[in-house]
Amino acid sequence: MSDDIDRRADGTSAGSSEDPRAAELLEFWETARVRAGEGKVGVVTGFGVSATVPPPAWSFGDNPELADGLLHAVLSGEKTATSSSHWEYDDETPVPAVGELSIILDGDGHPRALIRTTSVEILPFDQVDADFAAAEGEDDRTLEAWRAGHRDYFTRVLVGHEFRDDMPVVCERFELRFPRKR
Repeated sequence: MSDDIDRRADGTSAGSSEDPRAAELLEFWETARVRAGEGKVGVVTGFGVSATVPPPAWSFGDNPELADGLLHAVLSGEKTATSSSHWEYDDETPVPAVGELSIILDGDGHPRALIRTTSVEILPFDQVDADFAAAEGEDDRTLEAWRAGHRDYFTRVLVGHEFRDDMPVVCERFELRFPRKR
């Protein structure tokens, strides 16, 4: 029904080894990056910071149930896109970039998936098309359902802005890198 809130704001990263969430994130990143084939060059040249520091970690939606449902859609291959309001981004939280990795958290904040952004386009809400709506993998995957669900979502979560049909939406496509679908 709805999608990202403060998409990059969670930004979980490596912290103190005494923090169980940080340790869990580091352990997930070590497994995911190797199995996804990230940092293969490090075997020859040595591992740099990018191979050892986890990418941003975040969850979909604005509540644990939604986060879990959308994560399930990613893991099943039904969800290969996500959208968020362009108004959520600023200098501290930049718009996603092609090639960027992200760790997706479940509704309890545990790392469950590694994705790579494959395309980013900023469009007015009313110009998002049926192909993108289907790629989001939500509801019945129609444009009508996407618009209704995201209108409700954006109306609920936007701070400092009101929903408009011409509001800028960040339309991001991604590929699941880990765990790999069987």
